[in-house]
Amino acid sequence: MNILQKHKNRLCVQAEAAEPHQSSSDQSGLIQQVRSRMASLLRPLRIFFPARCCVPTRFYSGFVSRMRFLNSLKECDEACVAALQNAHIFLFHRLVPLLQQTGRGNLSPVFLTYSDVQSVLQKLGSDESLLKESILVGCSDQNQAQFCLDVGELDQAAVAEEFKGCFMDLRKAFFLLNGSGAPLVAKAQALLRWHQINRFCGATGQPTQRNQAGSQRVCSSSSIIYYPKMSPVVIVLVSDGKRCLLGRQSSFPRGMYSALAGFCDMGETLEEALCREVAEEVGVELQSISYSSSQHWPFPHSSFMLGCHATVSPAHTQLNVDLSELEDARWFTVEEISSGLQVKTTPRRGDPPSFWLPPKHTLANRLITEWRDRQRNSKDSMG
Repeated sequence: MNILQKHKNRLCVQAEAAEPHQSSSDQSGLIQQVRSRMASLLRPLRIFFPARCCVPTRFYSGFVSRMRFLNSLKECDEACVAALQNAHIFLFHRLVPLLQQTGRGNLSPVFLTYSDVQSVLQKLGSDESLLKESILVGCSDQNQAQFCLDVGELDQAAVAEEFKGCFMDLRKAFFLLNGSGAPLVAKAQALLRWHQINRFCGATGQPTQRNQAGSQRVCSSSSIIYYPKMSPVVIVLVSDGKRCLLGRQSSFPRGMYSALAGFCDMGETLEEALCREVAEEVGVELQSISYSSSQHWPFPHSSFMLGCHATVSPAHTQLNVDLSELEDARWFTVEEISSGLQVKTTPRRGDPPSFWLPPKHTLANRLITEWRDRQRNSKDSMG
């Protein structure tokens, strides 16, 4: 029985019970008056309680709250300025991040408050309006905004000393960054670089203006809106059923091997790019492809990596390595991969040569670990 029916029955019972000694005509008139009054009382309720409907409720998860908070900062300059006052800010010097050492030789970004940066800018003789150039990167689980700022106009050594950190090239530092710091620093550097090279409109040559969050730039002449972009890159772990294929470039740290990767050409599908890259670099043809996951990658200038697994025929595993692309490539057994995954820190200079793999927070490591786990599960099911 819905709420309208309950109200109706209650009022009718009250009307019929009232004045029992009155004549039937008098009772009929009273009932009619009560029913009229009932209709006027219940009319507003129909607006709030449609028949057989409940008042809707909505629950927002922490993730949804963070995403909506970030979006509000991108859409409202005033809200973004207000959030900056209570934000965490991490610094760069001409795209080189300010980092500090943590336990076990790892690195992490130096998180600073607005007042921290403001006081140092004043101390080093810079206009504190530089803080307005901060770019929104993300927010913490507690909805605290995170910004980055390039202070390339200041003395690098003086800034590092003030904040007890060091500016270190990201190519050298990336594999030493902790798991939570690496994607933040990578995204921040990519955004800073994008703003540096998009100060003018490609169509009109006129200056572009950014919004406060730094999520877009607009041409002052044509009103064309530009958004930060990433270059698509495919990365694939190739297997012949028992072994996986890894390669290394001459720029890699000594002893490190990784999955094969390359940029997508214009107009290519994911599958076409994978097949072409593997054919070009090692001279084998792929049989099947399955998608795994993706990751933003800061090199060379912000890439969007699409990770896949692929197989080749066990009868066609002979490699023909293009030495202009790779320094080396070879097949590895599951035992060798398991040993390489046990190396948790980058080998130091002077250590004996050793085989090791990209660190845990990289997509290459994820692909390699997935393959190792599948091989183990396959052996367990057969044994």
